[in-house]
Amino acid sequence: MDLSNRTVLVVGGTSGIGRELARRFAAAGSTVAVGGRSPRALSELAGEGFGTFGIDVTDGASVAAARDAVLDRYPGLDTVVTMSGVMLMEDLRDPAHFEAARTMIDTNLLGTVRVVDAFTPHLVGRGAGTFVTVTSGIAFLPFPPMPGYAASKAGVHAYSEALRAQLDGTGVDVVELVPPAVAAAGQERVNPHALPLDDFATEVMQLLAENPTPHEVLVRGVLMHRWAERDGTYDDLVAQRSQALAMLPGRDG
Repeated sequence: MDLSNRTVLVVGGTSGIGRELARRFAAAGSTVAVGGRSPRALSELAGEGFGTFGIDVTDGASVAAARDAVLDRYPGLDTVVTMSGVMLMEDLRDPAHFEAARTMIDTNLLGTVRVVDAFTPHLVGRGAGTFVTVTSGIAFLPFPPMPGYAASKAGVHAYSEALRAQLDGTGVDVVELVPPAVAAAGQERVNPHALPLDDFATEVMQLLAENPTPHEVLVRGVLMHRWAERDGTYDDLVAQRSQALAMLPGRDG
């Protein structure tokens, strides 16, 4: 992917990985717009020179309005990165966990679907472009305290695979970004070994710049998650990660 002359929208780019990738695309020479829910963060990004748009990916009307505003300002939009995500812990012994699961699935999975649906006609109509969806190493190697998050991201992976197949021949590529634990994405709270954001973003941009762009952008730190089943390490790793269930209130392991 040529990173130097694209018109990019990063939905969910007001913090963490999304914000850093927006900055990296801009530094590489692309025109970048950011969508998100935080007025303060959007104001800060506007001050940095980004186009900014309010968008709530759980609200179809908000997504449609943002799409119209983005395409009015950036009719040459060719890259849509859908980053919006919520990560919550759940205790499946407590039925009250359901609301957390609903929130994650609505934001992480259905939010991705809403954004992709909104921009597919535009990208297909122009005959070229790229969707970048964002999953997680947890989609392939579950972190037991976060079952709804794992399920939502596994769903985005499967959806991305099907989307790529359906858009084959249209000129629209589908690239899946698979982050491991990244320090600036909130995961430092539960994983002291989270990858520094700067290191992660540098490796991601290097992989995106490859020709052809890989279908899955896999930094070195996520390979153990992605290929655990293939490598025969899955059961042992899930057992290790299950020790984190002690983090849940009222649990001792």
